[in-house]
Amino acid sequence: MSMRKPVSRLCAAPVFVALTFAPALFAQQYKSTPGLAPSSEIPAAFSSKLAPGFQIADASGKPYCEIWFVKTAPSGPKTNDDAVTLQTFPVGSLLGVVRFDGNGSDRRGQQVKPGVYSLRYGWMPNTGTHVGAAPQRDFGLLVRIADDKDPSATYTLDQTINLSRQASGTGHPLVFSLASGTGSEGFTKENDHDWTLHTKIGDQAVDMIVIGKVEA
Repeated sequence: MSMRKPVSRLCAAPVFVALTFAPALFAQQYKSTPGLAPSSEIPAAFSSKLAPGFQIADASGKPYCEIWFVKTAPSGPKTNDDAVTLQTFPVGSLLGVVRFDGNGSDRRGQQVKPGVYSLRYGWMPNTGTHVGAAPQRDFGLLVRIADDKDPSATYTLDQTINLSRQASGTGHPLVFSLASGTGSEGFTKENDHDWTLHTKIGDQAVDMIVIGKVEA
């Protein structure tokens, strides 16, 4: 898309929540293995919509998380908001499913407990408290799969945030930094500690920071 925002700019985007997670997680080396079939823990209504996914593991092979994106990118009316990079993705639409073997972390360092989560598309709220917080408004929000009954549902922004707050157990949602991609694919280290998955959701290229935290 013509308004692509570089991942290097996303890496410093302070969004939503306070830093609370151990830095040792981000100092490790990681690798991605593609072609992963959906986990048997994923409800059939969700798994039928998923393309083969990715296992993210540390250098020793210990799994960190597994990610599956939907086969077909969600689509809706194009927004005229220049701060949105995925301009035809409807807010609240399903992007995929994420499974954590052990404790993980979101973009702001909040703990993500082991389990299976849907990944829903959301925008950073356009409020006074978020002015200048990030160059883009696109984010993926984690929702416990048990709280997300219908993969075809499209939630409002408030509903998506509230569902994700239930997953975090705090006043803030669990978020991954997301943006339109260049079309390249792979799993790369950005800056000192951010690991970015470059892939496609349907035919839409995306970049998502899977491991890493913002710098306060």
